[in-house]
Amino acid sequence: MAVEHPVTAPSGDQTRIHNIGYRSYDGPRLGRAYARRSLYSQSLRGAYGLGRSVKSKVLPMLLFVVMCVPAAIMVAVAVATKADELPVDYTRYAIVMQAVISLYVASQAPQSVSRDLRFKTVPLYFSRPIETSDYVRAKFAALASALFALTAAPLLVLYIGALLAKLDFADQTKGFAQGLASVALLSLLFAGLGLVIASLTPRRGFGIAAVIAVLTISYGAVSTLQAIADAQNSTGSIPWIGLFSPVTLVDGVQSAFLGATSAFPGGVGPSHGEGVVYVLVLLGLIAASYGLLMRRYRRVGL
Repeated sequence: MAVEHPVTAPSGDQTRIHNIGYRSYDGPRLGRAYARRSLYSQSLRGAYGLGRSVKSKVLPMLLFVVMCVPAAIMVAVAVATKADELPVDYTRYAIVMQAVISLYVASQAPQSVSRDLRFKTVPLYFSRPIETSDYVRAKFAALASALFALTAAPLLVLYIGALLAKLDFADQTKGFAQGLASVALLSLLFAGLGLVIASLTPRRGFGIAAVIAVLTISYGAVSTLQAIADAQNSTGSIPWIGLFSPVTLVDGVQSAFLGATSAFPGGVGPSHGEGVVYVLVLLGLIAASYGLLMRRYRRVGL
């Protein structure tokens, strides 16, 4: 029970001190690593609406199904027709479905960070043992993992279907591994860009619109410029134009080093020398995204 002790202040006003029996915590202190893992797992679950309302699950689950259904149809056709190869290479699938991937990033990146900014809960995270780097790494890793699951699942469907269709095991395994490497790079790049853009505004709607604009407009502009360069027989400039869009950047890396067929006009992808530039730009964008997020949340957490 609370014990009241009346105290007479020098001014003559009477105040009361209430002893409500606060006790110190004597249990285990799990530290930063546990907090970081918890934030990662909760953010990853939130990227698919798990642990949230049914309404929050609809869009991410729908997009996941949309990503996998074409792969299942391709597998069914390959098995039924006894085809010698799959209709789409493993490395091409994510490029073909890039609109769905962009929509997923646009919907989930703001969900991951905008609410914390809007309701000003970020300083509460940093009042615990967790630090800025822990928060940024957990959010970055969670969205990248969610994207990898989204893009790798249809590749797994294609791979299982190819084995059921009795296609060459060695070729299919090699193609599957190349596809996984490609979507891993795509997941890191898209997660970093999406989080940076979403962290600039606490309004989720603005974040969604901004992410869609950056990913789709850049791809449309680069594709248009490449088509113009191809029409004017300026094929040497096509690979360099591809550096200015996240989708074409990943396309250039995989066509240069993973044996993929380029989606650039005329199928002219970057050479190995140009591909080195693509890799450096891609890794630089991932590192820059992480650095910008760190700077952003250092200011927010003050």
